[in-house]
Amino acid sequence: MSHTTLVLLSVTVLLAAFVQGSIGVGFALIAAPVFGLIAPEQLPVCVLLLMLPLNLYVVWRERSGLDLHSGSWIIAGRVVGTFAGLWVLVELSTSYMNVLIGVSTIVATVATLLLPAFKPVRSAYLLAGLVTGVTETATGIGGPPLALVYQHHPPPVMRSTIALCFFIGEMISLVSLWYAGLTELTQLTLALKLMPALFAGAVLSRVVHHRIDSRALRIFVMCFSIVSGLILLLRA
Repeated sequence: MSHTTLVLLSVTVLLAAFVQGSIGVGFALIAAPVFGLIAPEQLPVCVLLLMLPLNLYVVWRERSGLDLHSGSWIIAGRVVGTFAGLWVLVELSTSYMNVLIGVSTIVATVATLLLPAFKPVRSAYLLAGLVTGVTETATGIGGPPLALVYQHHPPPVMRSTIALCFFIGEMISLVSLWYAGLTELTQLTLALKLMPALFAGAVLSRVVHHRIDSRALRIFVMCFSIVSGLILLLRA
């Protein structure tokens, strides 16, 4: 991997960690399309590895806001969705994966922007977990379904509960990917090289997460995601 590529990925990871640490979602929406464009062989394992310490940090930082009841239903759906995500990852080529990432990113982003306020029921949490299991295991992107069900909750509840669901789900996905022989040492090596950028973004989010204009940042993430998804579709 060239020095330029590593710098671009580091900047991307720093921004993605800052955004997710600030509003609760956004890491994979920002990182996965960029990885897909310049280092597709690193998906989804490298993104999943990077999200583990980030989400563990957010859970600890905002542990008082955890909603374990709804989170348990998301995790249940997440387990089932993991197996479907493995099938997608094995069956689709890189080109089709780019299409899947691009389309899922754009659709989920538009839905997140347009969906009116609602109070989720148990089936909504279960479905969000199921869809997250498929998309995160296959592409590294799992935030949009969770953002949909938690977007009208208090920010600390949203950030902490989504982070816990992410952390447990990512562990399940990584174990499944390893068992299926879909992990490589280069993915772990790159994740370690990108850890300083990840920690820098997490620390920056701690400084501003309680006072940042989350609405403006959310709109920025959504616009960035749509553009990234379109670029992936054009590339595929």
